[in-house]
Amino acid sequence: MEFRPCIDIHNGKVKQIVGGSLRDAGNRAEENFVAEQDAGFFAHLYKEDRIAGGHIILLNARDSAYYEETKKQALFALREYPGGLQAGGGITPENAEEFLRAGASHVIVTSYVFHDGRVDYDRLRRMAKTVGRGHLVIDLSCRKRGEDYYIVTDRWQKFAKERITPALLDELCGYCDEFLVHAVDVEGRASGIEEPLVQLLGDWGKISVTYAGGVGSFADLKQLKELGRNRLNVTIGSALDLFGGSMEYRKVLEYVRGEIDSE
Repeated sequence: MEFRPCIDIHNGKVKQIVGGSLRDAGNRAEENFVAEQDAGFFAHLYKEDRIAGGHIILLNARDSAYYEETKKQALFALREYPGGLQAGGGITPENAEEFLRAGASHVIVTSYVFHDGRVDYDRLRRMAKTVGRGHLVIDLSCRKRGEDYYIVTDRWQKFAKERITPALLDELCGYCDEFLVHAVDVEGRASGIEEPLVQLLGDWGKISVTYAGGVGSFADLKQLKELGRNRLNVTIGSALDLFGGSMEYRKVLEYVRGEIDSE
């Protein structure tokens, strides 16, 4: 397990939001935390601590009045920590190169690939050819319906028809370097992890997977490590003291690195 930091940007500000509350109409979201610092501050912090593989997510649609300011913040952070962060949110073959040139190690895609609710393999192949498999992360953010986890697109607002299954992971892993999975129903709630999803991802474990959603304590972190068979990387947002939460950033780093057993 590795700690993977995040910089979520909405309306030009670094924020932590309740994931399921995000709406393009009115550029609205339920906010847990709005940072006084800009995105570059957090990128510099992660660079100083030598934490690679984190993600910057642009949470505004490209037709939003706030998109350019959100994008400006994202590019600022990428230039502050070249090669250390991934970038996602509205990524297509047409704009991916701009983020890579700015310093992104990878670009992250969901909506472009899950077109009309299904995997569009023509689009997926085009994306992988444009940036290279080694620079592509597929975001499999999902919400639960019944007993299954369905991928959600368009900033977590639309259900796709695709479920997260070992077979789907097998199909997609040949096109990308990593998977990023936000458990959207618990994203921003610090209310505990999605245990069945974590177990599914940990049992599969064929390429790097980062899990985000619901971690609110060191007990949750321990459970994630155990259920995920120590194969999953973890992102912690609203629960982290950097973003107004109670989990100490430094202690999280020490725990994940095996330097301490618990808080």
